[in-house]
Amino acid sequence: MALSPMMQQYLDTKQQYADAMLLFRVGDFYELFFEDAELVSRELELTLTRKDCGLSKPAPMCGVPYHAVDTYVAKLIEKGYKVAICDQMEDPALAKGLVERAVTRVITPGTAVESVMLDERRASYIMAILVQRDRAGAAFCDVSTGEFFLYQFDDAKNRLRDELSRVEPRELLVCDREYFAPYSAQIPMLTPLPEERFHYAQAGKALLEHFHVQKLSELNVDHCRLGVCAAGALLSYLLETQKNALRHILTLKIYQPNRYMALDAIARNALELTASLRGRGRKGSLLWLMDKTVTAMGSRMLRSWIEQPLVLPDEICARQDAVGFFLDDPFRRDTLREALEPVRDVERLLSRIAYDSISPRDCLALRYSLETLPLLAQALSGDVPARVGELRAQLAPLPEVTDLLRRSISEKAGITLKDGDIIADGYSAELDELRAARTEGAQWLSDLEAREREQTGIKNLKVGFNRVFGYYIEVTKSFYDLVPSMRYIRKQTLSSAERFITEELKELEKKILGAEDRATRLEYQLFLGVREYLGAHIVELARVAHALKELDALLSLAQCAADYHYVRPTFNQEGVYEIQNGRHPVVEQAIGSDNFVPNDTHMSDEGRMMVITGPNMAGKSTYMRQVALIVLLAHIGSFVPADSANVSITDRIFTRIGASDDLYGGQSTFMVEMSELAAILRHATARSLLILDEIGRGTSTFDGLSIAWAAVEHIADKKKCGARTLFATHYHELSELEGHLEGVVNYRITAVEKGNDVIFLRKIVPGGADRSFGVAVAGLAGLPKSLLMRARQIMARLEVDDETSAIGQSILDPRKNGGDRQLNLNDFQPMELVEEIRGIDVMSMSPIDALNTLFTLVEKARRI
Repeated sequence: MALSPMMQQYLDTKQQYADAMLLFRVGDFYELFFEDAELVSRELELTLTRKDCGLSKPAPMCGVPYHAVDTYVAKLIEKGYKVAICDQMEDPALAKGLVERAVTRVITPGTAVESVMLDERRASYIMAILVQRDRAGAAFCDVSTGEFFLYQFDDAKNRLRDELSRVEPRELLVCDREYFAPYSAQIPMLTPLPEERFHYAQAGKALLEHFHVQKLSELNVDHCRLGVCAAGALLSYLLETQKNALRHILTLKIYQPNRYMALDAIARNALELTASLRGRGRKGSLLWLMDKTVTAMGSRMLRSWIEQPLVLPDEICARQDAVGFFLDDPFRRDTLREALEPVRDVERLLSRIAYDSISPRDCLALRYSLETLPLLAQALSGDVPARVGELRAQLAPLPEVTDLLRRSISEKAGITLKDGDIIADGYSAELDELRAARTEGAQWLSDLEAREREQTGIKNLKVGFNRVFGYYIEVTKSFYDLVPSMRYIRKQTLSSAERFITEELKELEKKILGAEDRATRLEYQLFLGVREYLGAHIVELARVAHALKELDALLSLAQCAADYHYVRPTFNQEGVYEIQNGRHPVVEQAIGSDNFVPNDTHMSDEGRMMVITGPNMAGKSTYMRQVALIVLLAHIGSFVPADSANVSITDRIFTRIGASDDLYGGQSTFMVEMSELAAILRHATARSLLILDEIGRGTSTFDGLSIAWAAVEHIADKKKCGARTLFATHYHELSELEGHLEGVVNYRITAVEKGNDVIFLRKIVPGGADRSFGVAVAGLAGLPKSLLMRARQIMARLEVDDETSAIGQSILDPRKNGGDRQLNLNDFQPMELVEEIRGIDVMSMSPIDALNTLFTLVEKARRI
C-alpha cells in the first residue's frame, strides 16, 4: 500500500526537521502524526486519534486549533522541545491538487518571540560559544528585542560557568557538545552546530551580509576573531530557523567586560540580586525591592543594571546625575511616570514587526505608546543633565507613524486578522463602501425599488433575489408597456411576469454579493500595508524603545531613593569605604526601618581586612551583605541606604557565605567551600571586595582554624592579594592578628547575655568577641531544655581546661613559627594524642607499621 499524497508530504517535511516536533497545518488545525503525535499527546494531555494514511494501519494523530497554537507551543518549549511550524502556502479553496506547504519557522527556547512564551520582565537570550584552548569567543542575542552582542575572554575553563550564569541563555549553540556537558544544568537547551558554522570566513560572511557592510572593520569587530566566529554561527542559526531577514537586529555591539563589575554565580546567589535564596523567587531579592518601573522593558533594563554594575566613574556619575535630577523634582518625576503608564513593550513589538507577525492589537499598543512621546518631551524640557538631554532627543515624537496608526487601525481591532474590524472607518473609501454594502444592502435595495416605482409608474414593481440569477426587478405582464426598454435588460421570463436587471442594480449586486469576503480580503491587504510601513521605520522605533526603557529604569531608581531615603554616594580610587549608618536595603524594608539597626563601615589601607566576631544570629551575615549591596548599588548609579557613603571603585565582589554541597558533582560541603575560596584567591585583586563568612567551619576545629588563619594572612598580604575584606568567623583566635598583621582590624557584633538568654544589639563595634553564645542561640531555636542543660555542663567543663587563648599567641610566637615547620603540639590539647592512640587498630598492623607508628607517637609525646 502507498502513502496518501498528504502523508507523503508530511514525512518528506519531517525528514528535514527530524529533531523537531512538526506541527502540520491542515485546515483550521495543526496536526502531528506518528511518533510526534504519541509524544505530544502525552506531554500536552491531548486526545490521540488515528488517521488513514494509506498504510495497513492508521497513523497516530493529535492536533491543536490554529488560533491557540502559541499556547501549546509554549508548553512544548518549556519542556525543552524544538517545534517546526509547517503552514499552508496557498488558499486550499484555490489549490489545484495537493495544497503547498512549507516550514515557516522553527521555534526553540532561545528563539521564541511570542509573549506567551516569554517572561516579560527578563531578557531571553540565545548564546553561541566557541572555545579554542583556553580562550573563548561568545555571542548572545535576544531575538525578541533585537539586542546582539559579541566578545571574547581568556581563562575559559574557569570563566565559562560565570559567563553562563551572567547571560542565563535559554539555548546554547556549540560545536563540541561533550565539552559543555558539565554545564548542562545551567542551560535549558544545548544545540550542537556543524563545526564549519564557526569558521571565521563563513561566520564573517554571515555578519557582512546581514549588516550590509563590506568589511568587518566597519562593525569594529575585526579584532575579536573568536567573537566573530560565535556571532556568525549564531546569526546563521537564527536566519535558518526564523526564515526571515531579522530586520530588528540592527546593530552588533561588543560587550566590554572592563566596563562592568565582575560578579560570579556565587556572588549573585549569595547577595540575592534577582532571586531570593529561599524559594528562588523574585520576592525578597534586590531587584524585587528596587523595581518600581512602569513598563516591562524598563524592568528588564533595571535587571541588567543590577546584574552588571558599572566600574567607569564617568558612566556611573552620568547615571547618578539623572537619578538625582528626578529625585529632586517630585512633580516632574510623577508626571513622567504617569505618562509612561500607557506605554507597552515597544522593544518586543519590534520583533513582531520584523517577523511580519504584529497583530492589530499590537498596533494599537504601539500607537498608545507613541502618543505619549509629546508628553514625555514636554516633561523633560528645560535645563537637564547630559544623559537626560540625550534621552529627550531620542524620544522625539514620530508624528507620521503615530498618525498612520491612529487613522488606520480600528479601536475595536482584535488580536487576530480573522476577528475583522481591523481597519478604522474613513481610512479607505473602498472598504467603507464594502462595509456599507454588508450592513446597509437591504436599505439600498428598498430605496432602489421605491425610486423605480416612482420613475416607471409601475406600482407593483419589486426587487427580488434568487441564487441562480442573483438580484432582479420583477414586473407583471399587465405593466409591460411601462417598462423603460432603454434601461431595463430582460433576464428571465415567467408565465405571469418578466424579470429585468439595470446597470445600477448590477453595481449594487457586486457590492452586496461577496461584500463580506471582499471586505475581509481588502482589510488584510490594507493591514499588510501598515505592517510594511512600520517595517520601514523600525530604526526610529528601536531608538524610541531604548530611550523609553532607560528613562523608566532611571525613574525607578529615583523613586526608590525617595521612598527609602537613600543618599547619593561618592567614589574614590584609594580603596576607602566610608559608610555612615548603612542599612541592608531588603532586610530594612522587611522588618521596618524603625526596627533595623544601622551600622558604620570604615575600611582603608590601614584597615583593609575586618575580622568580625560575635554570636550566631547577631547579624554578621546581614552586615556584610549590606556593605556589599551598598557598594553594588553605588556602582549601578543608584542612591544607597545610608546617611553618607564614600566607596572605592571596585572591580569585583566575591562572596563565600553559607554551607552548600554539590552532590551531583561529588563534592562535599567542605570541598565546595574550599573550591569557592580557591577561586576567590585566584581572581581577587587589591580593588576587589571580599565577603567571607565562616571559612574553615566544614572540617575539624584545628584544620579549620589553620585554613582560616592562613587565608587571613594570604588576603592581607598586599603582594598576594590586598583586597578589602569582611571576614566573619567564630575562631576567636583570629583576633590575635590585629596589631601583628598589617591591615587587619577586629570588629564584633554586640550582644548581652541575660541569664540563659541572649539579647542581640545588632551593632558592630571595634574589638574582638570571646564568646559565640551558641547554646543560648540553640535555646532560641527550640532545642529541648534537658539537652541545653547538658550542653551548659559540658561547656563549663571545657572552659575550665580552655587553652585556646594561648593558641593564637603560640602561632604568632616567632620562636614557634619557623617557616613551614609543623605546628607544635603544645599549641593543642593533649586529648588529640589520646584519641589518636585509641583509634589505632593494632591487630591489622604489620610489624614495620607498628614500629613506625610507635616512633611517631613517642615523638609527639615528647612535645607535650
